[in-house]
Amino acid sequence: MSLSSDRIEIRGLLVTTVVGVLPHERTMAQPLRIDLDLFVDLRDAGRTDELTDTANYGTVAERVAEVVRASKDLLLERLADRVAQMVLRIDRVETVDVTVTKLRPPVPEQLESTAVRIRRHRGDYD
Repeated sequence: MSLSSDRIEIRGLLVTTVVGVLPHERTMAQPLRIDLDLFVDLRDAGRTDELTDTANYGTVAERVAEVVRASKDLLLERLADRVAQMVLRIDRVETVDVTVTKLRPPVPEQLESTAVRIRRHRGDYD
């Protein structure tokens, strides 16, 4: 586990994909919002001002979007875990918080969204 409390925040990545267990969710893609907190020691980047000394949030966002678009997972929990696994392969990222929000949840009550939030550490996947 990283001892650093430094983090890079990625908010509001919108990706459309197939996710869900209901029959209509399996046939129509729906929008998801992905929010990430990448725990990275940012001291080197703070001293050098070099992109190679941090985790490039543009690259992270692109890779996460690719994983989400390609997914056909039933559960948000599984999708969040797959995103976490991929993010933790990126150099310098030691811990990640992943929030996957379903913007149009298929429930009979009026609600804005449903979400799953997980925290994973690099060592969780060894």
